[in-house]
Amino acid sequence: MAIRKIITTAEEKLLRRKAKTVSLFDKGLKILASDMIDTMNRENGVGLAAPQVGILKRLIVCVQGDKTMAIVNPVIVEQSGHATDIEGCLSIPGKRGTVTRPAFVGVLGQDLDGKRIEINAKDFDARVLCHEIDHLDGILYIDRAENIEDI
Repeated sequence: MAIRKIITTAEEKLLRRKAKTVSLFDKGLKILASDMIDTMNRENGVGLAAPQVGILKRLIVCVQGDKTMAIVNPVIVEQSGHATDIEGCLSIPGKRGTVTRPAFVGVLGQDLDGKRIEINAKDFDARVLCHEIDHLDGILYIDRAENIEDI
């Protein structure tokens, strides 16, 4: 188990960079994903993107239903509906905001071996995917929030 340092808005320039497509599916990628899951779980999070631990790769880990998964090179290919709810972020401690996101998303990506995967998610699971995929494009939930408050 390895815990990675989570980049916060104190280092916002690092969070605002776009992640690069993963093309090498090696042991290092699997170790990174495992470390990210350990880090996410230690912080009681439901998602974490590689840029949040200082790695500019298109990799996210997240909880979907009762399953924790790693998704490489995720892309939202379908979305519908709207849902507004409160969000927080491990990279923005002590704050939360109201964000409107799609109520349903279809995501294409790859697993840690490079095999194509497809995920269809709704409600909270869709929100988690959208939030983490935004991180890969240098977008933070505060960019989409209607309001932000201290918690």
